[in-house]
Amino acid sequence: MKNLKKIFLTVLLLTGIFVQGQTPPTKTRILFILDASQSMLGQWEGKQKIKIATSLLSNLMDSLKHVKNVQVALRVYGHQFSVAQGKRSCEDTKLEVPFSYNNYEAIKKKLKSLHPVGTTPIAYSLQKSADDFPPCSNCRNIIILITDGIEECDGDPCAIALALQKNNIVLKPFVIGMGLDLPTIEAFKCVGNFYDVQNTQTFKNVLNIVISQAMNKTTVQVNLLDIYGNPTETNVNMTFYDHFSKQIRYNYVHTMNHRGNPDTIPLDPLGSYDLVVHTLPPVRKDSIVLTPGKHNIIAVDAPRGDMNFKMPGYNEYEDLKIIVRKKGEMKTLYVQDFNEKQKYLVGEYDLEILTFPRINLSDIKISQSHTTTIQFQNPGVLNLSFPGSAYASLYLEKDNELKWLKDFNPNLTRYKIVMQPGRYRIIYRSINAKKSIYTEEKRFEIKSGASTNINF
Repeated sequence: MKNLKKIFLTVLLLTGIFVQGQTPPTKTRILFILDASQSMLGQWEGKQKIKIATSLLSNLMDSLKHVKNVQVALRVYGHQFSVAQGKRSCEDTKLEVPFSYNNYEAIKKKLKSLHPVGTTPIAYSLQKSADDFPPCSNCRNIIILITDGIEECDGDPCAIALALQKNNIVLKPFVIGMGLDLPTIEAFKCVGNFYDVQNTQTFKNVLNIVISQAMNKTTVQVNLLDIYGNPTETNVNMTFYDHFSKQIRYNYVHTMNHRGNPDTIPLDPLGSYDLVVHTLPPVRKDSIVLTPGKHNIIAVDAPRGDMNFKMPGYNEYEDLKIIVRKKGEMKTLYVQDFNEKQKYLVGEYDLEILTFPRINLSDIKISQSHTTTIQFQNPGVLNLSFPGSAYASLYLEKDNELKWLKDFNPNLTRYKIVMQPGRYRIIYRSINAKKSIYTEEKRFEIKSGASTNINF
């Protein structure tokens, strides 16, 4: 027998989520899981707890029957195998009324016939509930579990909740308790928030809150703020992740409406979110909690400017790339095409331009709503010819030093190389020359937009 001094009512709400969250669900399905174990025969405000719970649920059925695009179902546990008769079963759970339209009277009839006799297999009931929802490509699935006690069958509701989430069902619990002690509260923190129920009216209010959150429309406006705190940034994708399961819930490309304000988007209010705005670099905001049935505003600092690249003349490079890194970091943030204009968060960046030889630029500043243009000389062309196979290398001459750039293939004798303007040197020895004194070298200069011919 459960300790009646620590009786509590638990309402666990699980919300079905689909990765393609942009399409509003056409149907809401609510599965009620009711505890009918023997402890529900206990007294509460002069009545048996089972009588109070079934009465409130029956009244709720009368309210839901007038709501469009809603289906309900009823699963019960602890009502088939009597503990008093030595028939305790940790698989005592059954879908008594499956999903369909207009089955409210069938649920009310079943509620009147329940007699609590068994134990409390919460985790197993939650596990079986995953099979109670018929396949549906555009449904919103909700489970409300009502119980007056904790798990009695060594199950792990937290682990089951996580497994359900991996199948796109996300647990969002409401734990409503009477006389809860701290250890019991801690045991339920992995699955939800706690409410203290003092009387029948409080229980009724909580049920209404749960249904209201399940049915009411909730809208969100994401303000992408510039450096002045104004919501002017837009046209970037935003990904909403479920904070608990880390599953992708929604993807929206941010836009401004016809009034020039950030557009309103629908989000499910059940659960909390982690938001990633896919700027460069990305911006993240975690643990976002929405107010159900209201218009919510989420503000994110995302000031941006543009960067592009120019040459004064013809670009000989076929596919010139630029590696962009945050200032002082080695990790590549983005590889930008030469002919591409790209937005970045306001700040400073380091660049590695993949010319030959490469150009390294540091502390490039990106400013709000400003285009930073990086201009460098257009290249020249080296036409190189060896008389035969040779060991040869190419060097850049700078500050009285040689910087190695390239070893030539000994089996090739002709090259056409697009190069940046500068002074260079080729050091060369024929494969057939067996003495180092036969090493040759040639100095030359590459000029912007010009061809240079070197023949050995």
